[in-house]
Amino acid sequence: MTTLILQGPRLDEAQAGALAQTLEGQSSTGEHCWRITTERTVDRALIRQLRQAADFDINCLPADFQPAGIRLLISDMDSTLINIECVDEIADFTGRKTEVAAITAAAMRGEINFESSLQQRVALLRDIPAAALDQVYRERLRLNPGAETLLAGLRRHGIKTALVSGGFTVFTQRLQEHLKLDYTLANELEIRDGNLSGRVSGAIVGARRKADFLRELCHRLEIETTQAIAVGDGANDLEMMRLAGLSVAYHAKPAVQAVADIALNHSGLDAILTLLS
Repeated sequence: MTTLILQGPRLDEAQAGALAQTLEGQSSTGEHCWRITTERTVDRALIRQLRQAADFDINCLPADFQPAGIRLLISDMDSTLINIECVDEIADFTGRKTEVAAITAAAMRGEINFESSLQQRVALLRDIPAAALDQVYRERLRLNPGAETLLAGLRRHGIKTALVSGGFTVFTQRLQEHLKLDYTLANELEIRDGNLSGRVSGAIVGARRKADFLRELCHRLEIETTQAIAVGDGANDLEMMRLAGLSVAYHAKPAVQAVADIALNHSGLDAILTLLS
């Protein structure tokens, strides 16, 4: 027996029923979702095909996923928890946003090395006043839909939260305080004489460091990595997503959606709570 979970603001009973008929299954309503149970084999190829014809999310939980055992959710920041790529917005203060954004997009697609791409992008931020970071946070950074509902729901379930980013501590630390996140890890921009130096202090938080952070938190919490959910959108999230008991691609690049357990393209982040019920 296979169970599909359907979610999204445009989803209605007629669409759920039509899909259930296509799959020779039965549909039933759940909390903020519809579920279809079927005896048919539903593999990744079929799910990709179904998604192409739908304007709502279609997912199938892994057979070995144990929602009651989840104790940690770890999320990427840029374009996942929040609506922007912070480095791109900082670059806008020098008129180089288009140039930096192109490098960011290539790195997120996995076409170029993340660590070297970050060094390249940060170098282009040289001499920007550090005050611009506060301006980006206040004027441009917004939480993605459903973020606060998700975090509140996780707290009710007793699930710890972590924010890990190839972005910068100036943003993760403020978000940690505002959202009451349990753990954060990000890169630190070097500032000299009130301006960005064009360098990052210390080792870069890339794909491997994100995965190591997940392992470290699980060790600290005395849980298995399978008791974690990892959420991301870019290629530098894949290593930590492969470690987790459930991987969620949120409005993600194709390479990430191709391997993630769950793909959310129409729903907000709060759709993750449905996967725990």
